[in-house]
Amino acid sequence: MLPETPLLSAASVLRPGKSKVSETLRELHAYRELAFFLAWRDIKVRYKQAVLGVSWAIIQPLFTMVIFTILFGRLANLPSDGLPPAVFYLAGLVPWLYFSSTVTNASMSLIGNADMLTKIYFPRVLLPTAVAGGNLVDFLIGTVIMALMAVAYGVPIGITWALWPLLMVPLFVLSLGIGMVLAALNVRYRDIRYVVPFGIQILLFATPIIYPASLVPDKYQILFALNPLSGLIEGFRYALNPTSMHWDLFAASLATTAAVFFGAWRFFSKSERSFADHV
Repeated sequence: MLPETPLLSAASVLRPGKSKVSETLRELHAYRELAFFLAWRDIKVRYKQAVLGVSWAIIQPLFTMVIFTILFGRLANLPSDGLPPAVFYLAGLVPWLYFSSTVTNASMSLIGNADMLTKIYFPRVLLPTAVAGGNLVDFLIGTVIMALMAVAYGVPIGITWALWPLLMVPLFVLSLGIGMVLAALNVRYRDIRYVVPFGIQILLFATPIIYPASLVPDKYQILFALNPLSGLIEGFRYALNPTSMHWDLFAASLATTAAVFFGAWRFFSKSERSFADHV
């Protein structure tokens, strides 16, 4: 049963994209209980009929890390910037898996809740936000695994480890922003469900998951900086090994993340009025 929500005025229904940021934030605060309900529902549905349940949040990053370590760390002998290869790949995979899962599931959040969109009012942005919030559970599990792995491989525990949870904020914002755009587009163009997995695969190789950013030639660094995930992934690894950091790349990632989110917010707000007509 859905939590009770306040009634909406007719003006709000007709002009959802015209509300000020402060009004939007107050509305989201009013529906905070619904946001928690949707996030919890997303978590339960994800593992409800899975034989291994939440264990998949452990299996996926570990098995992928093992494959990457063997293929790229040992056979291809790619550098790992001073970190043990297993820790290097896991430190990149944990935020990457959060991003890819959030973007993929958020893009389907409006279509998957078509009945809610046509029957009751609530801030539509709660649907992709609930996906991003629910996936934090998997990210937390992956973080614990990564920390245990780092300690097991003798990575020194330092003050920079505190950066790891802080970097979750821009990662959350970036994932939600892209998910919002794709969710809004998916309402009108159902091809998005096919485009997203393909785009995620390409982005994996354009992001320093398999390789360090230092391996990218200088002439391609500008193009590399256009991918906001590049600086964020480097930041997560810097938290474990504060020896080298591409601060210009990290700054570009933060700026791009902010631009992506605010652009996504405006696009989603303007598109919101027609969601019920197309789902």
